Amino acid sequence: MTARGGTALECPTTAPALTYTMAVHSISGPRRGGGSDPARTPPQILAGSGFCKWFNVRMGFGFISMTSSEGKPVDPPLDVFVHQSKLVMEGFRSLREGEQVEFTFKRSSKGLESLRVTGPGGGPCSGSDRRPKGKAPPLKRKPKGDRCYNCGGLDHHAKECGLPPQPKKCHYCQSVTHMVAQCPHKGALSPSTSQEPQRPSTSAQSQEEGSRSGSSSSPEEASQRGSHSQRWRKSRD
Repeated sequence: MTARGGTALECPTTAPALTYTMAVHSISGPRRGGGSDPARTPPQILAGSGFCKWFNVRMGFGFISMTSSEGKPVDPPLDVFVHQSKLVMEGFRSLREGEQVEFTFKRSSKGLESLRVTGPGGGPCSGSDRRPKGKAPPLKRKPKGDRCYNCGGLDHHAKECGLPPQPKKCHYCQSVTHMVAQCPHKGALSPSTSQEPQRPSTSAQSQEEGSRSGSSSSPEEASQRGSHSQRWRKSRD
């Protein structure tokens, strides 16, 4: 550059400013909108097919063995996680072990996860015949006899009785003088009173039979026994 009077002036160089701008750009990275961020890139959705490896109908999840991905065979098969919410079917959603399925899936930090699972050709899944076992129903109490505790009727219960509240009475004999705990008719049938009387001992029984036999002998038999004893004494002397 030449000034008035023919004196040459030097122009300031722009190289240091350009070098600083490039260094800041390399540290901070690309500006917004300029380039793609790998972390924000949506996952790639792929198509696969295979069969149900196992499925827990109570928990609602299982795994699919993928034998084909994007039309190419997968050997050995890969496990793909499946949740019941991803199954295309009506009613209770589940899979039967060995059931053939087609699905779309993605790769996540936990592994391969299915996104939409259908039957062959895009139809609904068949599902499993199993159902989760619920709580066992409570045992029904054995019904008691149909007797009204208010009036003693046999064709209804106390809550259905049309009569006003009656005085309290024994539920066993319907008496108003006592309650069932003091019922004499119920105590009369107790096992202690219904037992058979004890039999006499054999010695007492034999003595009783001997006394009966001695008292029932005739006078002639007694005289014969006396003469026989006298003869036995004389022969002995």
